[in-house]
Amino acid sequence: QVQLVESGGGLVQAGGSLTLSCASSGRTFSNYNLGWFRQAPGKEREFVAAINRGGSSTYYADSVKGRFTISRDNAKNTVYLQMNSLKPEDTAVYYCATNSALLVLRTRPEDYTYWGQGTQVTVSS
Repeated sequence: QVQLVESGGGLVQAGGSLTLSCASSGRTFSNYNLGWFRQAPGKEREFVAAINRGGSSTYYADSVKGRFTISRDNAKNTVYLQMNSLKPEDTAVYYCATNSALLVLRTRPEDYTYWGQGTQVTVSS
């Protein structure tokens, strides 16, 4: 079973930046596509960004495109989410998750199998 641990969340002012990390202690990290999702209180979990196994392909939600960057370092079993120009609307618990699709990056939470605990990001206005 895959174990994922997110870190890097915190409180930041609007317009600021944060970088989230998601690390796995397993040896099969490179077998998976990785996605970032977020969930605000009272709202459904929503897709943020995804990256394929080798890191050559990425996909972003319209709400974060141009502001967030997903990347991965398979040697370190870690995927990152660099968040710039943060807005209060970005406030949520951020989760990383694994997906095993071969050809297409998925954007639906139900297409992801293993999830981390989540890390809180709060953006003040």
